[in-house]
Amino acid sequence: MRIAHVSDLHVLSPAGVHWRSVVFNKRLTGYANVLLRRARVFRRDYLDTVLAAARHDADHVVVTGDLTNLSLETEYQEARGMIEAMSRSVEVTVVPGNHDIYLPRVQRDGHFARHFAPYFVSDFPELAVDVPAGRFPCVKLRGPVAIVGLSSAVPRPPFVSAGRLGRRQLDALIRILAHPEVARRTPVVLVHHPPTKSRFRVEQLRSGLTDARAVGNVLGQLARGLVLFGHLHVRKHRKWPTAAGELDLVCASGAALDHASDAIRAGYNVYEIDGAGQVAAIEARVLDADGRTWRHLAVPQ
Repeated sequence: MRIAHVSDLHVLSPAGVHWRSVVFNKRLTGYANVLLRRARVFRRDYLDTVLAAARHDADHVVVTGDLTNLSLETEYQEARGMIEAMSRSVEVTVVPGNHDIYLPRVQRDGHFARHFAPYFVSDFPELAVDVPAGRFPCVKLRGPVAIVGLSSAVPRPPFVSAGRLGRRQLDALIRILAHPEVARRTPVVLVHHPPTKSRFRVEQLRSGLTDARAVGNVLGQLARGLVLFGHLHVRKHRKWPTAAGELDLVCASGAALDHASDAIRAGYNVYEIDGAGQVAAIEARVLDADGRTWRHLAVPQ
């Protein structure tokens, strides 16, 4: 089983911003960020190249959130078109990021589920619960792996990008991980926010996973598996000891980022899982500045 991991597309649509959609809400600061910084480092040509390469390089593509930048309808439509194009040649699983549930009304209107529900259809829909982005966890049994998609996306005030799974989703995750069809496979858990605690409490509450301790208690019972996430815009890989073994925690960088560092540049990660469910390889595909040349690198630990 070969899985390509893409994250943080941040599809930008500043042309679709109307003043009524940004005044007196979080989009005002987000729009300023687009104009002042983000539009210069997220390159659409890089993004198109990365998505095209990922779909031809894997049996399954997973996208760990922040498909949009301001949760605008035009951004949702454009991002959905990109995912649809990939899904014509490979199966795709999508989970949301904080930028995809930017405001309470985005949650109320069900934008994420309306556009991306086909990409988190679960093999066990009866075990899913309602969360701000739709019904999660999503489970897909594929060969030696069980792909488990989680939603950490919740609306937050300006300057806060923290996520949360919540007790109901965590309880559902416990039931899913105990299911015989999941337990006999290698779990590949998808979530946008880093599943571990930050060193500083303020940082955790501002930009981390606020219930990371509870998440760690659940995942800490696993003997093996991959936990894939984004949000940090930097490639990272660490071994996480558990009560029964260890997990590979791997972060993907932003799919469209133009940056000097190989740990941050545009690209995607690739994971090889053998027939016995063992993680055989973890690598990054990094796009050079010319937008055409690829380098195969280890994900930094």
